[in-house]
Amino acid sequence: MTDAAPRWYFDFLSPFAYLHWQKLKALPADEAVQPVPIVLAAILDAHGQKGPAEIPGKRLFTYRHVLWIARNEGVTLRFPPAHPFNPIAALRLCIAAGGDARAVDTIFDWIWNRGQAGDSPAALADPAARLGVDVATIGSPANKATLRANTDAALAAGVYGVPTLAVRSELFWGNDAHGLAMAARRDPGLLADLQMQQLATLPVGAVRGG
Repeated sequence: MTDAAPRWYFDFLSPFAYLHWQKLKALPADEAVQPVPIVLAAILDAHGQKGPAEIPGKRLFTYRHVLWIARNEGVTLRFPPAHPFNPIAALRLCIAAGGDARAVDTIFDWIWNRGQAGDSPAALADPAARLGVDVATIGSPANKATLRANTDAALAAGVYGVPTLAVRSELFWGNDAHGLAMAARRDPGLLADLQMQQLATLPVGAVRGG
């Protein structure tokens, strides 16, 4: 590919990000993406939204759905001991380890393939050791600042959820949007036909609470 590598905004909290990562890491080298760890909770707060795991009823449905998707895609998925969990330590570990594909894969494997906790430095001692990172250093000011900057950049780009793949100026949200994102990356004119363009000016017919 000749375009810049798409930025992939993700949080280890999301099982959908884990599923999407399985697709992304299988891409050929010339279609590789740039992982960008961000704090989903900050994204949701900025948009006044709740995560699916914060809504009764939707939580169980989401867990069943993601497990069904994993089974159908041939992906091993084991939930960590508790969910939602605080992913800050995992995100900082990823940054401390360089934020590359190996770091992302190692941490996702620990939490969502092995089903281990990822909510504290102590819980992440194993993947940290495999990545050559002293867990005592993951809370450094530099790592904290990078995570904040990543999250601020995601908000500035218009990200409203994870996983989100930024292909040129377009955002593609969700594991299920992978096919569309790849098609748009390979064909820059995909979203430029008349019907696609008309969607941007579709009138709003009703507003809740208005």
